[in-house]
Amino acid sequence: MSDDIEQSFFKEHISQRFNTELEDIHSRVLSMGGLVEQQLIDAVSAMVETKFELAEKVATSDYKVNAQEVEIDEACTEILVRRQPTASDLRLVLAVIKTITDLERIGDEAERMGRMALHFLEQDRQQGPIEGLGEMGEHVHGMLRGALDAFARMDVDQAVRVAQLDIQVDSQHEAIVHRLMEQMMKSPDAVPRAMDVVWTARSLERIGDRARNICEYVVYFVRGKNVRHTSYEQMAEEATGDRH
Repeated sequence: MSDDIEQSFFKEHISQRFNTELEDIHSRVLSMGGLVEQQLIDAVSAMVETKFELAEKVATSDYKVNAQEVEIDEACTEILVRRQPTASDLRLVLAVIKTITDLERIGDEAERMGRMALHFLEQDRQQGPIEGLGEMGEHVHGMLRGALDAFARMDVDQAVRVAQLDIQVDSQHEAIVHRLMEQMMKSPDAVPRAMDVVWTARSLERIGDRARNICEYVVYFVRGKNVRHTSYEQMAEEATGDRH
């Protein structure tokens, strides 16, 4: 991210050290986001392309995300205690704390997907997953990437656009579960395999929800508006308000 982009939403403070601290936690969130994004890519690939070794990697590497979440949280706490930020500075720190919580939970879902892939592949490596799972994975990945990009630039317009993509994720989830239910009703032997895919699709749906949350934190920082638990229309309306 360029300095020009950073200057567009970071205030200048008398203390250059304070500027550096705020820019640092923002940068560290993006680093954590990149790690989580790769976990998601690997988890989807492990299931869709039946990669056993990759599934093992995803299922055992969540500790890296957890460590980053703890480090950034501690840095935020230090800023709150020493700097006692107000207005947009405070909103930035709070947005960071909330974002890393959601990123950590996305990491948990990716780890869960890795475990499901392992179980799935141990049952039958020859049989691919149900139709639509790969497409849903790509859509969720695009949503997460878009949310992180919106956070990187604190772009409320993009945040609103990305948040609205969750509608399609929910639709894809419902379609996959519906097909799986039909499969299980027709063939009880397919239940164990189908359930692994059900839980994988559910994890993807939750990751979409977390990506939307990150978009909401962007609106909160830039506009000072809490848009959680609102409709997409309300979110878009609040995002057009004046920055505080």
